Amino acid sequence: MPPNIAEPIALVDMDGTLCDYEGAMRRDLEALRAPSEPPLAPDLWTSEHLPHMKARMDLVKRQSGWWRELHAIPENFEVLAVMRRLAFDIHILTKGPWRTTSAWSEKVDWCREHVPNASVHISEDKGLVYGKVLMDDYPPYIRRWLEWRPRGQVIMPAWPWNADFSHPNVLRYDGTNLDAVSARLWEVRQTALYAPDEMPTVHATPAHAACPACGALLAEHPFDLAALDDDRRPYLRIACDGRRVTLG
Repeated sequence: MPPNIAEPIALVDMDGTLCDYEGAMRRDLEALRAPSEPPLAPDLWTSEHLPHMKARMDLVKRQSGWWRELHAIPENFEVLAVMRRLAFDIHILTKGPWRTTSAWSEKVDWCREHVPNASVHISEDKGLVYGKVLMDDYPPYIRRWLEWRPRGQVIMPAWPWNADFSHPNVLRYDGTNLDAVSARLWEVRQTALYAPDEMPTVHATPAHAACPACGALLAEHPFDLAALDDDRRPYLRIACDGRRVTLG
């Protein structure tokens, strides 16, 4: 691959993206709540600013095996599967808790079990890590990453705590729009194959390219995200007869 082409690295968050941190934390905080106390806040992130809630959350996270036993979020693994089919280089990027260093090894254990063959990075500043794509649910981390990656693409799992966040480079994923997410990832994958001034004509102007089998516009044919040709380039399927045309 020429040196001026960016590597197709996809960074994928762990807590709230691949595993259900919020559900486990709510369950354990509810067990610690006294009957006279008000219900937990809809946004647990705001609770962290209350000293007594911060202490309880730290207590929960220090339980042996707590991080290792977090449940996976199946619908978000569907996005991860698309990334794999498009031959992105998958890197799990998760924040290491400052006060709970035992969590660092348990996070690695979780990733080794649920996301085998992916590299794991535990960081205290996600903005420092390079990637073409970031999948993350937490707006402050997304803002920090986009600060240094103004052309980066973010896939944001939709949760109540990030409902008000929007950015031109952020595409929300709510479990019902996998096709839109897949199409966007396909576009990003192409930019990791060609320099901006070397984009093939068929890809740059798909509306002007005709299917050699039926003559219809290639833009009207569906993307085939399930396979890649020998040089690792995604291709369009010519829907009318099943043959494929490699872009470029």
